[in-house]
Amino acid sequence: MKKWDMPVPRISFAPPVYQCRRAVKPFVLDGNLDKEFWEDAEFTELFSDIEGADVKPPRFETRAKMLWDDENLYVGAELKGDEIWGSLTERDCVIFYDNDFEIFIDPDSDTHGYFEYEMNVLNTVWDLFLFKPYRDGVKPLNGWDIHGLRSAVHVDGEINNPNAENKRWMIEVVIPFAALYEMAKEQRSPKAGEYYRVNFSRVQWDVDIVDGKYVKRTDENGKVLPENNWVWAPTGVINIHYPELWAFVFFTDGKENYEIPAREYAAWELRKVYYYEHLFCDANGRYTQDQDELTGGEPLKMCPEIQVTSHGFEATVFCEEENFRIMIRDDGKIVMDCDN
Repeated sequence: MKKWDMPVPRISFAPPVYQCRRAVKPFVLDGNLDKEFWEDAEFTELFSDIEGADVKPPRFETRAKMLWDDENLYVGAELKGDEIWGSLTERDCVIFYDNDFEIFIDPDSDTHGYFEYEMNVLNTVWDLFLFKPYRDGVKPLNGWDIHGLRSAVHVDGEINNPNAENKRWMIEVVIPFAALYEMAKEQRSPKAGEYYRVNFSRVQWDVDIVDGKYVKRTDENGKVLPENNWVWAPTGVINIHYPELWAFVFFTDGKENYEIPAREYAAWELRKVYYYEHLFCDANGRYTQDQDELTGGEPLKMCPEIQVTSHGFEATVFCEEENFRIMIRDDGKIVMDCDN
């Protein structure tokens, strides 16, 4: 069996919840959030380090907003800080080699079939599709594009000029729901009360100013220091590709507020089985359906049923609150099947 060799997030299941209001005002794409269109949208919490809020706080503040209508999801973000620079201009290059802003969307919350989008201050974009997280053994579809995507950047300052009065850069991204249909519930736009799993990330490199230019900071051996990863929903590891820990974005028609449903807490309990099984397999070369053997005697919540085959495993629980039977496979995919 392929060695899993991925860290288990040391973080509790407490993703942010965002009520995404319906857009009702005219929209003009210019990257600037300081306009009437965004007045009805609340900002997210300030981003924190990807490993958790108890890790060193970010040097600069970052926050985002969202709105929706029948056709589009609108994302706006404010990235404060005086280090405003960019160099990459080729679409679908590795944008996070610059400072960037990133969007991740899993429309049906099964952790598979999700979308990634990155952009820098020059409005250079990289969009790709992932059949499943990297940990589950797959390469992304880099040639995939978000058809109909539109984006813009607004800069309070000057790009690539350390001597300017640089304060922040802002972005607006318009994502057509039609571009996400294949992985969305019933292959359609969302309805009020439904939710997507979403995360945002800001990559920020440490820099020095050399000869009037921004230069990535290096260690004593001349190696570039690792980037900072500041995110909306921390994953507890330096890897954002843990969709089970992304935020819940509920689509609303008015001022109603929604909460994380019971089925998602049940799915999280199954995710623990997924972690346990892969760690056990790495150590023993096989999966097990003996729960005491699996956890070292630590009881599993909700008493999952585990079935092991020669190639993998499946674990299921029953969510009584919603009359749902929920399953997780060895490749991490969550399957929800109503018993009614």
